[in-house]
Amino acid sequence: MRPRWLCRACAGPWPCQPARLLLLMDYRRDRVALSIYMATCLFDATADLLKQNPDPQELSDRFVGWTARPPLQ
Repeated sequence: MRPRWLCRACAGPWPCQPARLLLLMDYRRDRVALSIYMATCLFDATADLLKQNPDPQELSDRFVGWTARPPLQ
C-alpha cells in the first residue's frame, strides 16, 4: 500500500471499492472512528504522494469523502 497507496489485491488506488466495504464493515459501529482513521491516512498519503502532485480535492474524496453517512430520506 504505502508509499504508492495502491491496493495489494487489485493494484487500484487504495482504498478501492472492496477495501471501502471492508472498512465500513470493520467500523460499522463507529463511523467517527472510520473518518478519523481515513483522515490520518489522507495526511500520510499527502506526504507520500507529494512528488506526484496529486489534486487535493481528489485525495480528499478518495480518502475521506466516502466515509460520511448518506443523508436520511
